[in-house]
Amino acid sequence: MTDEAIQIIARGPRADAEAAAAALEGDAATEALTFSILEEDEDHDVWRIDAFPTQDTEPPAIAAVLARFPTLRVTTEVLADADWLAMALSGLPPVRAGRFFVYGAHDRGLAPPSTVNLRIEAGAAFGTGHHGTTVGCLLAFDELLKRRRFARVLDVGCGTGVLAIAAARTGSPVAVGTDIDRVSVRIANENAILNAARARFVHASGLDHTEVRRDGPYDLVFANILAPPLVALSQDIKLALRPGGLTILSGLLRTQERRVLAAYTSKGFRLVRRLHRDAWATLVLKRK
Repeated sequence: MTDEAIQIIARGPRADAEAAAAALEGDAATEALTFSILEEDEDHDVWRIDAFPTQDTEPPAIAAVLARFPTLRVTTEVLADADWLAMALSGLPPVRAGRFFVYGAHDRGLAPPSTVNLRIEAGAAFGTGHHGTTVGCLLAFDELLKRRRFARVLDVGCGTGVLAIAAARTGSPVAVGTDIDRVSVRIANENAILNAARARFVHASGLDHTEVRRDGPYDLVFANILAPPLVALSQDIKLALRPGGLTILSGLLRTQERRVLAAYTSKGFRLVRRLHRDAWATLVLKRK
């Protein structure tokens, strides 16, 4: 967007907020939108959607979708010209997810000696570790690590690179991440250096990039993206995995779980575990 950056906020009952979030992901005009959904007031059943449009066509499209849910109260706020993302992150506490402790520069003194400490600077990329989907992926990965290690790991839609870096820091000799956003790839590579992690990140759309295929097949594939691309990539993720390999999928709402699971079971995957955090779901699947 060429003018002021804005944030669109919608508040209302959980059922309607989840339905609206699913509608935003299912609408062609907003399926690439960056947004979050979280519980704001448990006692009064108030859930909140925060949407951050980056294209001029998105605000009217968001308004059209949210108008279908009259119980939601919608407001728009102008974001300051200052580095609002860095300012917001400075107020976020570190995150503990199993053995992993994710923190930013402002909390570097709080990292415990007994955890795998991951310093993640977001910049303009998604994936600080605070979002329910990222936490779900780290918790699922932590549980898997109690039984085995993964020699080759791929992170599809890597954002800040936190998941591939977590794999590299826990012994994976090959940890590769991809993203369609060049800025995210740059930030992820910078985070790998910050964490002394042997993880590398490449700018790629899909999984057919030479830099992605050369290290396959993989033992584990992370895909923390949105439900529509998760469905679209089900066959590609299957081919990127060795037989018996595992995938951790997130970025989907609980209301989208059945749709995503159906796409993967039809490709020969078996559900190993599901995790729920707030309105979000994380699925662990095994390729037969």
